[in-house]
Amino acid sequence: MKHTISILVENHFGSFDRVATMFSGKGFNIRSISIGETEIEDISRMTIVTQGDAQLIDQVVKQLNRLIDTIKVVDLSHAPRVERELALIKVNISKGSMEEIKNLCDIFRGNIVDITNRSMTIEVTGPPDKVDAAVNVLAPFGIKEMARSGIVALQRGEQTKIKKKQNIT
Repeated sequence: MKHTISILVENHFGSFDRVATMFSGKGFNIRSISIGETEIEDISRMTIVTQGDAQLIDQVVKQLNRLIDTIKVVDLSHAPRVERELALIKVNISKGSMEEIKNLCDIFRGNIVDITNRSMTIEVTGPPDKVDAAVNVLAPFGIKEMARSGIVALQRGEQTKIKKKQNIT
């Protein structure tokens, strides 16, 4: 089963490396990872998508909580949440296909962000299923390149309370 894990970490040198090393050291696979600042300047949010059974994910959460820069870890997999992803998809175009690709772009509320004589780059944002659907519909035209941001997610409802760990000396 796919799991979405939200991790709040102190924004220090090496924080990302410790998380990535923990995953690789334990043999856990990361399907996607997205990292960015939060509303608090020195705290970053990592959204990691991984796969495994409940026991494996429980172990992942416990290991993440033990890391020095970790503030809070939440498995959002079964929680009400908002998820979004960004994809840039470069497709082949011909004179006959340009109008059809533009119509498909409109259906997915995508934006054409670059165009040449041979290709068109489309930006699609939304839930991962929407991005997957856009990729599937554009595939017959020939996808030349694609970049996906990975999922960013927040739990619905009240704001998560952020408490920094106390330094123990």
